[in-house]
Amino acid sequence: MTFGLILLILNLFSPQFTEAGQAKLEKMVQDRDALTQQWKESESKKSGIFGNRTKKDMIETNEWLERIIQKDNLIMDELRMIGDIETTSATQTGEDYKAIAFKQEKDVQALKRAVAERDKSLDKMLSSRRTFEWTTTIFFLSTLGLGYWIYKSRKTS
Repeated sequence: MTFGLILLILNLFSPQFTEAGQAKLEKMVQDRDALTQQWKESESKKSGIFGNRTKKDMIETNEWLERIIQKDNLIMDELRMIGDIETTSATQTGEDYKAIAFKQEKDVQALKRAVAERDKSLDKMLSSRRTFEWTTTIFFLSTLGLGYWIYKSRKTS
């Protein structure tokens, strides 16, 4: 009965068990309840003289207690296995998130490098364009100055 309460509490406060694991645990608890009932019946047996318990009665009672303890151990093993499965599942989920975050960080770094390379190429293109603009401006001013000088020299002659 107490294990039934423990399972109920675990079921309410722990992550959900798998359907198969839950059914197996319920069957084990039912088996334990049946063993407890048989133990209670053996406890009430008094086959000795004057209605006392005999050594045989006590041995039988102890055997039922041993069976109950074995069933309890099986239930605890099953609970540990379910807990390990849930822990493994949570750990794997955490590892998946870490892997996704790491991959995205690599992608961000690759994009940053691509943007930096693009900025360098734009700076080079802008620099060569500025050079062309300055040479064109100097050529225009030189031509304008030469044209003015020729105009002055022809006007004075």
